[in-house]
Formats: sequence, C-alpha cells, structure tokens
Amino acid sequence: MLSLQPLRLIAAASLALLAGLWAASPGHAEDQPSFSPKTYDLTVRAVSAYQEIADAGGWQGLPEIAIGLKLGSTGKLAVALRARLAVTRDLDPTLPASKIFDEATRQALMHFQARHGLTQTGIVGKLTLAALNVPVEVRLQQLDATLTRLVSANFPFGERYVAVNLPAASLEAVENGIVDRTYTAVVGRPDRPSPTLQTRIVAANILPYWNVPPSLVKADIIPKQFKDPKFLATSHMKVLDAKGQEIDPATLDWSGKSRFDYAVRQEPGPDNSLGFVRIDMPNPYAVYMHDTPHRDNFRQDVRFQSSGCTRVAGAQDLVAWLLAGTEWTGAAIQDRIDSGEPKTVRLTKPVPVAWIYMTGWGAADGTIQFRPDIYNFDNPMGVLLSTIGPPFSVDRPAAKPVKTAKAPAKAEPATTGSIKVAGKQ
Repeated sequence: MLSLQPLRLIAAASLALLAGLWAASPGHAEDQPSFSPKTYDLTVRAVSAYQEIADAGGWQGLPEIAIGLKLGSTGKLAVALRARLAVTRDLDPTLPASKIFDEATRQALMHFQARHGLTQTGIVGKLTLAALNVPVEVRLQQLDATLTRLVSANFPFGERYVAVNLPAASLEAVENGIVDRTYTAVVGRPDRPSPTLQTRIVAANILPYWNVPPSLVKADIIPKQFKDPKFLATSHMKVLDAKGQEIDPATLDWSGKSRFDYAVRQEPGPDNSLGFVRIDMPNPYAVYMHDTPHRDNFRQDVRFQSSGCTRVAGAQDLVAWLLAGTEWTGAAIQDRIDSGEPKTVRLTKPVPVAWIYMTGWGAADGTIQFRPDIYNFDNPMGVLLSTIGPPFSVDRPAAKPVKTAKAPAKAEPATTGSIKVAGKQ
C-alpha cells in the first residue's frame, strides 16, 4: 500500500527554513491556475507550514454553540475563535488579545472562508464551523494526498487547457499560464461520483439532444414514468427502438419487472437536462461538461448534485472561449440557440482537459486551500484510484472510507463498487 509519509518528510525537511510561507506572491497571483506545473512546489510549501502547526500542537476546536458568532459578539467563544484563526495565520497572531469579535476577526474569518471555498459571510455558520474543527492531522493528510496525485499525474499542460477540480466544484480555463475564465460547477454526488480523467475537448453541441444512459433510464426514468404516465411527455422525452423509431410509451411496461430494450432521448430546448450547450470530450466514462436548466445549485457552497458529469455556470461563455478565433462568438452561439436548430461545432485545435481531485493545495497567492473529501479518496487506495495519468481502467473500484483523526460530520461517503458513470448528467 502506498505510503504518504515520505513526501511529508521530504517537504518538511527541504523547506522548513523558507521565509514568507504565508505571504502573497508578487504579481497577480489570483490569475495563477490552481492546477499547473507549479502546484506541486506550492503544495510542498503548504505541507511544511501545516507540519509546523502540527508540531506545535495544532488547534482547539469550537463547540456547536459557536454557530452564529458575528461582528460584535463577545466572550469566551469570541476569544476561542480568534485563537483558532491566529493558529493558521488567517488572523495576525501579533494582534493583542481581545474578547470582542471585532472587524479584524471578521476579515480573518472571511479569509478563512475564502480558502475553504465557502461564501464569505464573516459569520460562523454550520459549514464554517465544520471546516474550523477539522484537525491539523486531517489537513496534512489532504495535502499529502494532493502531492502524491501530482507526482503521478501526467497531464500535458499546454498553451490552453481546462481543469475541473472535483472537490472544489470549480472549473478554470487557462491560457498562456493564466486563468482566463473561472466557472462555478456542479459535479457528481457521492453515490454517483464524477471520475478523475484527462482527455481533450473536441467539439461543442449547440442545442444538444440528451440520450439518457441506460443506467439512468433504469434508476430514474422508469420509476418516474411508472409513477406519472405523463412524465416523459412533460419532460420532452421520446422512447426509441433499435432502429430509432419512436415508440408510444403507453404500450410499454413501466413497472420495472420487464426487460427494457429501448432508448430514451430528450429533445433540445430550455428544459433539456444538458441546457443549451454540451462540451464533447471523449473518455472511457462517456462523461462531459454541459449547461443546465437548474441553475440554483450554482449559488450553493455544496455543489455535488449531478450524476457524474460537470455542469458549468456560464457554459455558453466557456464554449465561446473554446471556439475563440472562429466565427462562433458568444453572439453567434446565442443566435443559433434562438434559431432552434441544433448544431455541432468541432474545435479547430482540441483543448486538453483534466478532471482532478485536490482537497488541499498551495495557491500562488500564499494561501493554503482546502475542500471537503467528498468521495473519501484521501486515503492510500483512494489516492491511487483518483490520480490522473496514462490509460486507466473504466471499471475502477470506488475507495472504501477509512477512519482518520476525529473530524466533524461531512457528506456521506461514496458507495463501494465500480464507478460507472457513462453519459451521466
């Protein structure tokens, strides 16, 4: 079994004397990609910083009654929050002690929330408290896991590429080493996880059809149609036979007791589950990136609701970026959508894309970023299964959750078994 400890020791030994670990890098660090050739070295520095915290005893967690702490709060809980934020340098540790949740504390909490992918409210909410209470040992495990994945990754960083970090549920479109676009995303839920992979984006579908994968027909469509015989019609879905001929749903058995040898296809339009655009990227899992008619989830901090594919806020803008230099501008794409006529546009030059799994990493601005281990992959076996690289098996077993240092409750673990997410939305 793979051991993560040697990487931590190397990182701590080689960089323990570095100064300014927490300082911002010169230039526009916010434009630097999360996933780049520099990410490994930045994460090594992060390991060194958190190992130092661990050696000093880590931090004390806050009780559940700390939920609701905000500007103006006073007392022991405000003191405890300030102490917790000072340990990780979100709050300047040289500031004098105070029993008041002051503006400096609010700014520090917002800084903490930002580097944990949470809405910057400046108030201790449920998710913020959970993040504050994750032990330093678990944070080190997350950073270790990222280092191991990066060592084994073999991604062809080029002039242009797209990276989706699954635990962060976010997408970066990178050009000439700079993040040109950042998009909020929705990725697979724990029981239908999005796979890690690397491939190339080759085409964009405007007004796509959605050919519902057989697995989702069985799990979702059949039960819904059985419960509501009008479901297919109201969802603008058709049942097709092997020759592509439409079949009347009323003539079929929807009880689930009979074998279902038909395809289900959703027609293009505003209600289509793929939205107005889909981005094609051939891969063994038949997953892809797409728009969605359900945009409310993009406003949530927890965005793990899909069946395996990546939904992109601003998918039309991403398609325009991919097709830059062609006639397919944002306006042209919208015109085609308004025409109601589907169109597939191939990229003149395929763009590399990676779906990666990083729950802890060092950023170019000096911050150390963390996201939840939503699929329970930050263990030795999970790391192996979630590392992108050369050809991999389509049927990779999902990692079984392992016990680590006591941490606050988080999302349910991924189910065991094979990860098969062909064509999921």
